Amino acid sequence: MSNETMTEVDDIEDDRGAPCIAAAIEALLLLTDEPMSVMALAEAIKCPSDEVWQTVRELAQQYTEQGRGFDLREVAGGWRFYTRADCAPLVERWVLDGQQARLTQASLETLAVIAYRQPVSRGRISAIRGVNVDGVIRTLMSRGLIAEGGDHGESGSILYVTTSHFLERLGIASLDDLPPISEHLPDLADLDEVLDSVATGD
Repeated sequence: MSNETMTEVDDIEDDRGAPCIAAAIEALLLLTDEPMSVMALAEAIKCPSDEVWQTVRELAQQYTEQGRGFDLREVAGGWRFYTRADCAPLVERWVLDGQQARLTQASLETLAVIAYRQPVSRGRISAIRGVNVDGVIRTLMSRGLIAEGGDHGESGSILYVTTSHFLERLGIASLDDLPPISEHLPDLADLDEVLDSVATGD
């Protein structure tokens, strides 16, 4: 390969922001919480849609042939990672065991933001906390403390709200019974004590 050709390849990779199309697709699909269409992927990666389509299909086949713990499925007009069905017993056991675990500080902070700002988008929660909250959101949803509450009309972002189970665990009748706040959210140490019953089910 000539120096000129190598330079052209390097320029393409720099423009794409990833070492190859497959890596770019994997990075984007790991970040999104909704299926991404081939066109959306192609636009983000700056690559022809037919190349993206071929790469996505090859990745899905590779994951299956390698017996990975996840697979790549085409659903609702887009592509998304899912836990492989063969791993369902393990995932179910881990989720159920997690119900007995104490909520982490990150979970408590995120839950407090949702409780006082609902309905609120994942992006807004991340902005308030200053960190990615994808994993925490999944944890809170698996425990039944929060749920999807529609979407933002303009952006289409999913909005999150607390559930009746959240009220039950706090021992309050409605959100109006939450402690009042002024400039800051309530002391998370106090919230930790109140929500400790979530872990034990008492």
